[in-house]
Amino acid sequence: MVSKSEQAADKDQLALDFVQFAVESGVLRFGEFKTKAGRMSPYFFNAGLFDDGAKMGRLAEFYAKAILASGMEFDMVFGPAYKGIPLAATVAVELARQGRNVPFAYNRKEAKDHGEGGTLVGAPLQGRVLIIDDVMSAGTAARESIALITNAGATAYGIAIALDRQEMATENGHDVAHSAVQYVRGTLGMQVCTIAKLADLLQYLADSGGAQDMRNHHERVLAYRERYGVEDK
Repeated sequence: MVSKSEQAADKDQLALDFVQFAVESGVLRFGEFKTKAGRMSPYFFNAGLFDDGAKMGRLAEFYAKAILASGMEFDMVFGPAYKGIPLAATVAVELARQGRNVPFAYNRKEAKDHGEGGTLVGAPLQGRVLIIDDVMSAGTAARESIALITNAGATAYGIAIALDRQEMATENGHDVAHSAVQYVRGTLGMQVCTIAKLADLLQYLADSGGAQDMRNHHERVLAYRERYGVEDK
C-alpha cells in the first residue's frame, strides 16, 4: 500500500514535471502579459499551444494521472466549448487507456437546428459529471457549465484544470480575497483537481539552478504572488 507521504511526493513530482513540460512546449511563457483582470503578469499559460498530437497526448496523460490520484468519483467527463472540447476527448481516451473508461460530452456555443439539434454533443449528460478545462479566471465559465449540466438533469460534481494561478479573482472590476478555485470549491461546492499550482511554478524556477534568467523569473513571479496571491484554505 502506498503511504500518504508517498502519494504527496508523487503528486508534487507530477506537478513539477508538468510545469517543465509546459515551459519546454512554449505553453508557459515568461515576460509581461496583461490578464483578463487587467493585471500585468510575469507569466502566461496558453493551453491552446498544446498544438500537436504528441503534446496533446502527454497533456492528457498528466490530466488522467492527476484525476485518478485525486480519488474523485465521477461518471463521465464534459468539455466546455471551445478549449474544453479537445481536452475532454483526449482525457477520456487516456483515462480509458489507464483502465477508467467513461463517457464524454461537450457543448456547442451555437445551437444546431438540424440533425441531432441542440447544443450538446456526445454521451447524454447523466450522473456525476467532471468538467475538464484549462484554467479558471473568475469561475464564470464554470457557472455556465454547471447550469448546462444541471438543466440536463445531471450533477456537476467537479472540475479538473491544468494550472491554478492561486491569485485573487475579480468581481465587478474589484479584487476579492479568494481565488476562482476557492470560489468554485467554497461557494459552488464542487471538487477541483489541478495538475499544478503557482506554488509549483515557483518551485520549478527555484530548482532550475543558477541561471540568471531563471532567478529573474522567480523574483518577478514571487513578487506577483505577494501582490495578488491567495493562501490555500
